[in-house]
Amino acid sequence: MHVGVDSFVSSVTDPTDGRVIGASERMEHLLEEITLADRVGLYSFGVGEHHRSEYYDSAPSIILAAAAARTERIRLGSAVKVLSADDPVRVFQEFATLDLISKGRTDLVVGRGSFTESFPLFGLDLADYDSLFIEKLELLLQIRDNVEVTWSGKHRPALTRQSIYPRPAQDPLPIWVGVGGSPESFARAGLLGLPLMIAIIGGEPRQFAPLVDLYRRAGAQAGHAPEKLKVGLHVFGFVAETTQAASDTIYPGWNEMFTKISRERGFARPTRAQFDATSGPNGAFFMGDPQTVAEKIARVGEQLGGVDRLSLQMTNPRLAHSDLLRGIELLGTEVAPLVADL
Repeated sequence: MHVGVDSFVSSVTDPTDGRVIGASERMEHLLEEITLADRVGLYSFGVGEHHRSEYYDSAPSIILAAAAARTERIRLGSAVKVLSADDPVRVFQEFATLDLISKGRTDLVVGRGSFTESFPLFGLDLADYDSLFIEKLELLLQIRDNVEVTWSGKHRPALTRQSIYPRPAQDPLPIWVGVGGSPESFARAGLLGLPLMIAIIGGEPRQFAPLVDLYRRAGAQAGHAPEKLKVGLHVFGFVAETTQAASDTIYPGWNEMFTKISRERGFARPTRAQFDATSGPNGAFFMGDPQTVAEKIARVGEQLGGVDRLSLQMTNPRLAHSDLLRGIELLGTEVAPLVADL
């Protein structure tokens, strides 16, 4: 199993002195984090996409290109690219360019996103939430598989024998589908024979087993080889010297993030008891010392019938840069070797 890190590049208030880290400094910290992840042997680093004041990741391909120039081995990808709100032609060009800069170390993970700010921002109708993604994914795959494209749809002007460049270093460019909990999304990815990245942000990971099985069955029925039907997990978590230290370090920022989201969406205010339960052996958060996190990765991988990749999402608005660097170091030097042979 390959292990990596995902980041939403949140704004950060330094817990040691209450100072809000400036945007330029935060970007420099992020590049240090990615460089360290490369140095300690982690497999991948993903950058999300949001269009909100508390995140700095609205242009992930630019961030990843800067990271590509500073790294040597680590794979760089989106986590996820909000395809519904963008033009597939431009998305392909940007990530093909990133693939050339990184010398073939790019993964493009596309999805619909868990926030909806991009729809009004780019003049899109939220009522088209599903149809936008389905149509744009179809076009993106055509562009990936053909230099010259003829295509027509509802949400974008038609293409007639249009050649699209540059072409990436990898042939084909790896395109993953990011999904939440919709059975239709799992089945669609399987039918297309695309690798699957599952965002697990609540509940119990083992509850996704029937959906993973649906994905694999749909892929097999469509004639895709088992090795094409890869499964990855995007999960929230953190690694520290002890499980208590990991929880205590992450909780203040988690509480801030989810209090804001709960207020926006009309949910009950989150509690420490809820956080601790979700961080437990069967919960969605992968939190603890290296051995605890490795054991949980192994257990969840077995519950889901095998997992090819796991990315730990460590974004937190109250996490000191030094603590995050230490978490990345422990993930690469202690956790990843323990699960490498799974």
